[in-house]
Amino acid sequence: MRWLVVGLGRVFRSRLALLAEIACLRQQLAVYKQRHPRPHLQDRDRRFWIVMARGFSGWKDCLLVVTPGTVLHWHRKGWRHYWRWRSSQRRAGRKRIPLAIRQWIRRMAQENLLWGQRRIMAELLKLGYVVSPRTVRRYMRRSWNGTPSPRWRDFLRQHAQELWACDFLAIRTLTFQTLYVFFLMHHTSRAIVHVRATRHPTAAWTAQQVVNACFEREPPTYLLHDRDSIFGSEFSRRVSGLGTRELRTPLRAPKANGIAERFVGTLRRECLDHVFIFNERHLQKLLDEFVVYYNRHRPHRSLGQRPPCFTEAGPIVTRPPSGSVIAEPVLGGLHHVYRRAA
Repeated sequence: MRWLVVGLGRVFRSRLALLAEIACLRQQLAVYKQRHPRPHLQDRDRRFWIVMARGFSGWKDCLLVVTPGTVLHWHRKGWRHYWRWRSSQRRAGRKRIPLAIRQWIRRMAQENLLWGQRRIMAELLKLGYVVSPRTVRRYMRRSWNGTPSPRWRDFLRQHAQELWACDFLAIRTLTFQTLYVFFLMHHTSRAIVHVRATRHPTAAWTAQQVVNACFEREPPTYLLHDRDSIFGSEFSRRVSGLGTRELRTPLRAPKANGIAERFVGTLRRECLDHVFIFNERHLQKLLDEFVVYYNRHRPHRSLGQRPPCFTEAGPIVTRPPSGSVIAEPVLGGLHHVYRRAA
């Protein structure tokens, strides 16, 4: 009985295969009979071969008008069109909440300016509407007077006098140890307020450096820094005790703290890339000497070619040259300061 079933299956299967082969040949013959310089396939011909490729195992042996790769390309292209059509028939994301709930959210937000999303959500629960805080935040719209919010550049320009910027940079010593440099910079004058090197920076140590920088000067109103994990809760607690508000830059936006990033490049190009660092004490000595040169003698294009500590002086006055010129070496002759003899 088993052999009989297998034999009948082979007979019928060969019969179906023969019919499929005949259908394939007839279809191609009909394509060649069309009055064109070359065989012209229409959409129904492409759909025919796509179906045969899915249901007939010997379709490649019967194919003459195109290559098998072309049929597979038609198949993939057809699925792309199908799923693009399916995606256009339905909207992505969650369904919108009813219009009545949206109107209540907007009304509560306009009538109660001090309410947040969770407060409005609680009021909606009293009315029998269950929504999430994120949904409330999506539909609550505050009144807008038509004035755009200030840009980041405008904010920095308006508060530059009361703004400090800080950042870290890593230094490799001659023995391949890693040292970290923390500095504070005044935004208007570009002057370096404080700089210290350490081998093991912590949040408490970083906050203490900010406190030390405020011993002889007024604490800043704003402190600008990136989103490094070292500026955590301990750092925020110590800084807020000084009456200073933290400003964190956006993610992956170094230009938001471009003044500090510029000093990092200047320090590397004009000092650290040209000397060998032996240890933490040697690095701190180099930093102190470079900061003195940077604040008192190095000209800045953004300050009218004046050093940071002389930004309040008037314009540069050109005088007739008189007297000899004295060159004072800085950082062992890496830089020089030139002035006329008294």
